[in-house]
Amino acid sequence: MSGKILLVEDDSAIATVIIAALEDDGFTIDRCSSIAARNRLLDADAYDVMLTDVMLEDGDGLASMDDAKARAPEMPVIVLSAQNTLDTAVRASDKDAFEYFPKPFDLDELVQAVRQAAGQGSRATAAPEAEGDGMPLVGRSQAMQGVYRMITRVLRNDLTVLVTGESGTGKELVAEAIHELGSRRTGPFVAVNAGAIPADLIESELFGHEKGAFTGAIAQAIGKFEQANGGTLFLDEIGDMPAEAQTRLLRALQSGQIRRVGGRQEIAVDVRIIAATNRNLAPMIAAGDFREDLFYRLNVVPIELPPLRERREDIDVLSQHFLAQAAEDGLPRRQLSADAVELLEARNWRGNVRELRNVIYRLALMARDDLIDGASLSDIIGTETKPGGEGDANGFAGALDQWLAENSPQSGALYHSALAAFEKPLIEHALSETGGNQLRASKLLGINRNTLRKRIGDLDIEPDRFTRPV
Repeated sequence: MSGKILLVEDDSAIATVIIAALEDDGFTIDRCSSIAARNRLLDADAYDVMLTDVMLEDGDGLASMDDAKARAPEMPVIVLSAQNTLDTAVRASDKDAFEYFPKPFDLDELVQAVRQAAGQGSRATAAPEAEGDGMPLVGRSQAMQGVYRMITRVLRNDLTVLVTGESGTGKELVAEAIHELGSRRTGPFVAVNAGAIPADLIESELFGHEKGAFTGAIAQAIGKFEQANGGTLFLDEIGDMPAEAQTRLLRALQSGQIRRVGGRQEIAVDVRIIAATNRNLAPMIAAGDFREDLFYRLNVVPIELPPLRERREDIDVLSQHFLAQAAEDGLPRRQLSADAVELLEARNWRGNVRELRNVIYRLALMARDDLIDGASLSDIIGTETKPGGEGDANGFAGALDQWLAENSPQSGALYHSALAAFEKPLIEHALSETGGNQLRASKLLGINRNTLRKRIGDLDIEPDRFTRPV
């Protein structure tokens, strides 16, 4: 490649690495570290691509982007930022950025983006400004950066999105963010939980029904598709949708038309579909429980939300966010001490962000002092540590040593006795992690589903007690 690049970066170490990589790829680079210097260089020369940091020596690189665009309207801009929030990603998108890279970034991906920008020019058009300053998603962890980047990439189009992730990770918040920040934000946002509607009513719920279509249909009813016309329809827990409803949903997605139950007229609908599930659809497709063609219709743009245990560095900022929300909801204004945050970061959080929010609200309600320290936190919610952590009796090995010390199996029975002792809690853990879903639990354990069912019966395990409420 060849081309001239303007790098606006006030961190000399980062700038050195970027310049070396781009020069190795054949580019010529001019570098500055301020908005004023950037404007002087743009006045004096033409550049194929500009790479800019957000926080510069003399101000906000994004806030001043209009000045740069006035000097070079056709120049693609790649934004680099250590302010790794959804707000920054959306601001970059609003400013017509060709690409957004949160720091730290993959250098090879950055070089590839520069190549594309130098060869293609800007690939986006300005998006409408988002209303309000609050962002529905919170967190600056590396695990969330891919989520933010994917969200910004679908704001200007109507591509179907499939959001996956464990229960409580915030899948509906992703759908709301795409709707509220995108081009359909003036239209309705309609959410429906496919797993919470009885199988014999879900088609009526989605597509509506005519008067007299079935017993109890005393009047015409408008379904969710028509209610969402011109906006976004969020189909939560799509993996729990009955087979017949899957067929009708596929037909609606393919044709852009629906027919009310008991009706004869085809009704055109203009909706953006965002679906979500906490289930792994691949084994369901293999088992014939979910239509493969529907999966491909839904999985145009996949967005996977990380569980809270994979973004523990966000627990502090999430906790502060929920404390502020609790105060807005009328609870006392509280703060967390450093040792309280450490205890929160050490918990398992099987219920993910939803569980953290509930815990923070409980703390805000029950704490005696405005500053919640570690001791107060433990008194209110108890103590818990990450599996295998320092507070876990040296993890699994320590538990096994303790069991061996306390038990004396007969000669020749040690293996089976130890296996029997540890198999039940292992299976119970898998069921707990998957909300009682035996198919997902068998996959987590790496055993056959029928084998798991047999062991559940042999070990007198009650799988229903692990089922989480919707």
